Amino acid sequence: MTTDQLKNFRQLHSKTPGHPENAVTEGVEVTTGPLGQGLANSVGIALAQEHLRSTFSTEDFPDLFGNHYTYVFCGDGCLMEGVTSEACSLAGHLGLGRLIVIYDNNNITIDGTTDISFTEDVQKRYESYGWHTQHVKNGNSDLDGIEKAIKNAQQVNDKPSFIILDTTIGYGSKVEHKPSAHGYGISSDEAVAELKKSYGMDPSKKYYVSDEVKQYWDEVKQRGDKNASQWNERLAAFEKKYPEKAKELHAMKQVTLPENLKDILPSYKPGTSEATRKMSGKALNAIGDAFKGLIGGSADLAGSNCSKLANSTDFSTKDRTGRNINFGVREHAMCAMANGIASYGCFVPYVATFLNFMGYAWGAGRLSALSERQVLYIFTHDSVALGEDGPTHQPIEILSMLRATPGFYVFRPADGNETNASYAVAMSKTKSPSLLAFTRQNVPNLENSTYEKALKGGYILEDVENPELILLATGSEVSLCVETAKKLTNRRIRVVSMPSVEVFEEQSEEYRRSVLGNGSAPILSVEAGATHGWQKYSHVQFGIDHFGMSAPDNVIWEQLGFTPEKLGKKVEKVIGFYGNNQGQLYDVSARPQLEE
Repeated sequence: MTTDQLKNFRQLHSKTPGHPENAVTEGVEVTTGPLGQGLANSVGIALAQEHLRSTFSTEDFPDLFGNHYTYVFCGDGCLMEGVTSEACSLAGHLGLGRLIVIYDNNNITIDGTTDISFTEDVQKRYESYGWHTQHVKNGNSDLDGIEKAIKNAQQVNDKPSFIILDTTIGYGSKVEHKPSAHGYGISSDEAVAELKKSYGMDPSKKYYVSDEVKQYWDEVKQRGDKNASQWNERLAAFEKKYPEKAKELHAMKQVTLPENLKDILPSYKPGTSEATRKMSGKALNAIGDAFKGLIGGSADLAGSNCSKLANSTDFSTKDRTGRNINFGVREHAMCAMANGIASYGCFVPYVATFLNFMGYAWGAGRLSALSERQVLYIFTHDSVALGEDGPTHQPIEILSMLRATPGFYVFRPADGNETNASYAVAMSKTKSPSLLAFTRQNVPNLENSTYEKALKGGYILEDVENPELILLATGSEVSLCVETAKKLTNRRIRVVSMPSVEVFEEQSEEYRRSVLGNGSAPILSVEAGATHGWQKYSHVQFGIDHFGMSAPDNVIWEQLGFTPEKLGKKVEKVIGFYGNNQGQLYDVSARPQLEE
């Protein structure tokens, strides 16, 4: 970090953006602009630390891995956010003793003093979570008290620690203890000069670092270099004595999967049927057995999500080596913690719940993409076909939202082969999150689906010569399209399966156009969710642009028109329309690229 970068604070292309971004600034561990996310991330970091330390430590190398503390500096706003309540509750339950949170209790928010909205006893709240708590009354200048509190916290191994510092926002400035101190309150030259005077500094010197401070930080760097050198020597000794453990650790760090990944994944025969969530569980366990860095769990729906690693234990106060995390009903914290686990390194975290509950977790989900963190979102019950639970649980707009998010990969496989391929691609995306959406209901394993084809994100599943129409679908609607095409014996229908739009977009233009027909036939997209976004790939869209309903799944399918007979009528209508209006047909894959 240079002085010029500091001078360019919040300016275009600087390494000092308005809020810290790990993908922009070296040394920033997590992206924490939205309040509460950093504290929730830290719980994931502390969990990853405990797991790594317990898994790889030996009697002769007891403190080589994870021998550190995770520190958080947070404010009133962070503690008002619900995600921190969820995460800190779980941190206390799990006894994450190397997590130390320092709370800047300055009693000021943007809108005024905290007594207009935040009057709870925060210390008692954290005590009830099972945390060790301390209170430093003068957080402005009692440096000895602050140091003592931190050292006390370091001695508590069975509880996370919470240190309250009573402070004054804008301390020493003209906007001391005023809401205007937040943000740009001390941005003018005059205000900065006054602040420097109050601290005994020369107000005429800008971006000045004294020789004393330089010397101190040079010594810190030298000490750090020495410690790093010694640690690397110990690591080399560990690798020599424990080559298998070292090999496993390096595989975790590099996210190295077996070259024969396809061979270790389950195989499927056409004609058999099963819910894709169950196929997902098989793939997840196969990968988890081969890659020990896979760690995660569900928000109290592990059985429904099929997300338990069968050959691992639960992470708990008694077993830190377990890779199954019981997050409880804490969707937002679950996903924010996963961002922290991914940030720690050596792990690919996964999280699981019903697809519709991404709404609870979206604050963290969006940051997975912005932070370039590899998190697997294994979300099941992916459509109205979940049935009787009704519209509160039935995802309509969720997939569209995810597909509209930069850097987020979305997979909705139609069968077992596509499920395997989806996992393979998701595991290869080391700088992107992936959401894998799976069915509650059984679907057939398709005659012409293959692992290799599905790796391309979209492919021709059923083809005919000179198709009159192309049916383009995802997930459970692919088999519906296959069945519909077979019933329309007097029509020439191509069926395209597109498990991942994002992966399909990475293929060559030639390939994409060959799949979508080069404008030779109208395309009808079919997905049991919002039609938003499918206009890019189809001339006509069939989906659900309203909330769902509570009924058995077969009744819902019939009511909404997702049957071969009713879809067949729509096919005839589209063919009839474009047959009489040839001039209105266009090649959906032939559009100008406006990027420079």
